[in-house]
Amino acid sequence: MYFNVFLGVAGGLGLFLVGIHLLSDSLKTLSLGLLKDLLERITSNRVKSALVGVAVTSIIQSSSATSVLLIGFLNAGIISLTAALPVIFGANIGTTITAQLIAFKLTKAALLFVFAGAMLYLFAKKTKNKNKGLALFGFGILFLGLSTMSTAVKPLAENQTIIDFFIHFGRQPLLGILTGMIVTVILQSSSTTIGMVIAFASVGLLDLPSSVYLVLGDNIGTCVTAIIASIGGKLVSRRLALGHALFNITGTLIVLPLIPVYIHYMPMLSTDIARQIANTHTIFNVVNTIILLPFIPLFIKLLNKLVPGEDYEKREHGILIEI
Repeated sequence: MYFNVFLGVAGGLGLFLVGIHLLSDSLKTLSLGLLKDLLERITSNRVKSALVGVAVTSIIQSSSATSVLLIGFLNAGIISLTAALPVIFGANIGTTITAQLIAFKLTKAALLFVFAGAMLYLFAKKTKNKNKGLALFGFGILFLGLSTMSTAVKPLAENQTIIDFFIHFGRQPLLGILTGMIVTVILQSSSTTIGMVIAFASVGLLDLPSSVYLVLGDNIGTCVTAIIASIGGKLVSRRLALGHALFNITGTLIVLPLIPVYIHYMPMLSTDIARQIANTHTIFNVVNTIILLPFIPLFIKLLNKLVPGEDYEKREHGILIEI
C-alpha cells in the first residue's frame, strides 16, 4: 500500500509542478505588454509599488519569477532598492491567488480543462491562442495532479498512527514551520507546497493548526529562489533577496503568538479546510504587508548594515569598469 501511495503522491506532484509551470509561463507570455506597463509604474511610492507587485504576481502566478525579474532590474540599475522592496512585499500577496484557485476544488473539471486546452493548442493557428490553450491545459493538469495526490493519500487517513504523525505539526509549531520551509526549498514553489497541504488536509491527514504552521514555513521557504538568483549579482540585489526573507520571517514572528486566536475564529469565515488554508495564506501576507510597509526606510537601513558596501562605477583609461 505504501509504495502505491508514494507513486501516487510522486506522480501527482509531478503533474502539479508541470501544471504550475505551464500556467505561469503561458500567462507570462500572454501578458508581456501588460507586465512591461505595470513594471514601468514602479516608483518610490510604497503603496503604488506594492500594488504593482500584487498585480504582476497575480498575472504570472509566481512570486519567485517576480523576485528574479526585480533582481535583474536592480543589477541593471533600472530601479532602486527603495522601489523594489515594496514590490516584493506585494508579490507575496499576488502569489496567494493560486491557493485561492486550488481551494475552489475544480478537480472534477480538471479533465475538461485538459481537453479544452489541448484542442485549442493543437488547432489554433495564432500563437496567442496557442498560449491560451497551454494556460488552460496547465490549469487542468494542476488540478489533475492535486486530485491524484488526494486520492493517493486517502488510504493513510484510515491509519491513526499516520494521522497522529501529521497532526504533530500542529502541536509543535516550530517543527511545522521548519517542515513547510524545507519542503518549499526543495520544490522551489510555494504554490506546490500549499497544494500538497490542501490535498493532505482535504482527506483528513492535516488539521487546521498543522496546516497553518506549514503555510508559515512555506512563506519563508519561498525566499530561497531570490537568494539563489542574487548570487554573483550586485550588492543591492543581495539586499533585496535578504529583505524578502526578513519580511517573511518578521511577519511570522509577529503573528506566531496570535495563531491560537486565529485558529479559534477562522472556522467562522469558512467550514471548508481547503478554503481555511487558502485564506490563511492570503490573510498572513496581506496583514504582513500592511504592518511592515510603513517601515521600508528602516528595512533599507538594516539591509545596508547587513550587506555593507557600495555598487559604484569608475573609469580607467576611458573604459567603464563596474565594481
